[in-house]
Parts: sequence; structure tokens; C-alpha cells
Amino acid sequence: MTVASDWCTISGVRFLRYFFILVLCGCSFGWRAPDEFVYVPITAGEFEIATWRQMTDAAAPIHIYIEGDGHAFNGRGMPTSDPTPRGTFMRDMAAADSGANVVYMARPCQYIMSPSCDQSDWTDGRFSAEIIDSVADAIIQIAGRRPVVLIGYSGGAMVSGLVIKTHPEINVAQWITIAGVLNHTDWTEHFGDSPLTKSMDMTELPDVPQTHYVGSDDDVVPPQLTQRMVPETDIVIIPGATHDDFGNLTLDFLY
Repeated sequence: MTVASDWCTISGVRFLRYFFILVLCGCSFGWRAPDEFVYVPITAGEFEIATWRQMTDAAAPIHIYIEGDGHAFNGRGMPTSDPTPRGTFMRDMAAADSGANVVYMARPCQYIMSPSCDQSDWTDGRFSAEIIDSVADAIIQIAGRRPVVLIGYSGGAMVSGLVIKTHPEINVAQWITIAGVLNHTDWTEHFGDSPLTKSMDMTELPDVPQTHYVGSDDDVVPPQLTQRMVPETDIVIIPGATHDDFGNLTLDFLY
């Protein structure tokens, strides 16, 4: 689940130095945040989480896009020192959303390396209770009791699903995943990888309206892994799509 990117890596004292540049340029080395998106870091639990958002209608649902695992591992399969994504897939999806309220949410330790960040937070503990609670806290700070649509990409699908399962106080109107890992034990066993021993897992899906977009040619999260857990009626297979290229994917929102 190594997605890639560059929206300005912010860590420690670099945060203050880059913040002004971030606001001026939209934070990018090849991707520019739309002018209407505002950068808002959120202190949630032990982490500071980077978000970019546009909020224009207090009565409308909030679409929250949760990033994948980012640059957690390098090309040799070794853990990196900074999981900030290098590609722009999920940011582009958020930017293309025409909804009134749209939020792109990074995972803990992406863009902002909080003092509590440890390599485990983007490797074997990427779905730990601390990570999930932090993301849930950030969502609650953004939305309160307002309805939200959670859109999780790759490992962000697992994060969003666990948030729904463990935090029923969040008013989730719809759950959408794209190329999503839904059971990491199944996923690691499929590839013969080391188990994520410090992470929570899902053995059953949340009971909310949901749609799972799957790439027919995804070799990172193969379609059969989703098909094992999800009813056929809730799966949309995109012909020719790979893990980080879904063409001009248009999501089907209920709200």
C-alpha cells in the first residue's frame, strides 16, 4: 500500500518556517491546492493531522477524504523515515469534488511529523487504536454531529472503516472506499507479508450505506480481497483501473 506524494512535508520546527509558504502557494512541488481550499492542522490525541478544506454550507454533509498509507515503504520494501505521500491521487479526488463541504485529511505523521510519531505508526501499527482514535477525534472536531461521508483510499479505507466501527458517535451517512484494504490480516497473508501486529482489524463491515470502488487491474489490493468481504451489490469494479489510477472516476454520493 505505498501510494506516493509531495504537499510540503512539515515536521518539528520546519512547520513554522513552511507555514507561510504553505498558505501562499497551496503547498506543493507539482500539485497546487485549489484556491478555495484552506490548510488547517488539527491537534487530535497524540498527533497533529494535516487537513485542507473548503466549507461553504453549514447545512450540507461533509465529504472527508482520508489518505492512503503514503510513502510508508521504499522501493526495496523497507520502512521510510517519512510516510508523506508522493502522488496526488487522493488530493485530486478531493479537489474534483463539487460538494459544498470537502475535506482532504492526511494520516497521522504525514506532512506533519508530530513529536509522538514513531515508525510503527506507518508500519505495523498504522491501524492501532491510537491512530484510529486520533483520526476520529479530528473528524469530530471538523463535523461535530453533522452528517459526514467518509471516503478512504487504500489503507485509508481500513482507517475509515475502523473509525465507523469504534466511534458510533460520528454521524456517518455514507462510507466509500477506493482500492481499499478492508481486512489487513487477509491482505498481508495474501502477499506473504509480515502481520500488522500492533493494528486493529475488521472481521465484519460497518452497518452503514457503502460503496467500494475496485480496480480490475489493481495488484496492490487485488479485487478478490474486497469480494471476500463485500456483497456484490456494494462493489463497483472499474475496468482497467490500477491501484492509483482510476481514470476519471466519479463517485456516487447519496448525500
